[in-house]
Amino acid sequence: PASGSITVRQRRSLRITEILEVAFRIYPKRSVLCLALFLGQAFLYNAVTFNLGTLLSSYFGVSSGAVPYYFAVYALGSLAGPLLLGPLFDSVGRKPMVAGTYFAASALLVVTALLMQGGVLGSWSFLVMLVVTFFFASAGSSAAYLTVSEIFPMETRALAIAVFYAIGTAAGGIAGPLLFGAFIDSGDVGLVALGFYIGAGAMAIGGLAEVVFGIEAAGRSLEDIAPPLTAHDDRAS
Repeated sequence: PASGSITVRQRRSLRITEILEVAFRIYPKRSVLCLALFLGQAFLYNAVTFNLGTLLSSYFGVSSGAVPYYFAVYALGSLAGPLLLGPLFDSVGRKPMVAGTYFAASALLVVTALLMQGGVLGSWSFLVMLVVTFFFASAGSSAAYLTVSEIFPMETRALAIAVFYAIGTAAGGIAGPLLFGAFIDSGDVGLVALGFYIGAGAMAIGGLAEVVFGIEAAGRSLEDIAPPLTAHDDRAS
């Protein structure tokens, strides 16, 4: 249990410029971590989700009427990840679980791409690979939001999530669907596999950033991890 106390002075508001200053000047390593996590998950999730129907129809001959059933199974896999793996982020620890889920998703994407290139996947076996991949990716993606909410000062946490989400979505979330969609429209399985490799790389970078810059927050007071701006002078990156 947490112990001790802190005294903070109330402030009326916090400008977005102050959020950015705190994030990138006072906590630059943590900012790099959050950008890597959000870019990776936004690229992968948006690229696959926005193009899954087209991918199934174009490369596996799935009819448009059947696509919703595939989406339902895909969504269940994404839901199961946070539900089943979530408790481990407290018991095992933030760093090993965040890094592990990102690396697992990356490795599974590579396997999926190789199998697709080899022509050994049918529509349902392909979906199974995606479900297993996003079982881990969804847990890691959820942890990206958790990470931002824990490692910055109290006054900035809510807006910090908004800032990093916006940057991650603007970059990875837009580039992913556009790039992956272009690969799918090319009709070249090799290019589609390349899209998976790029997604795997983005997730691997997120996992590596967690290994290098991650903060172990499990079981710790958040004010010990990042003291409030109004209650401390010694700020570390």
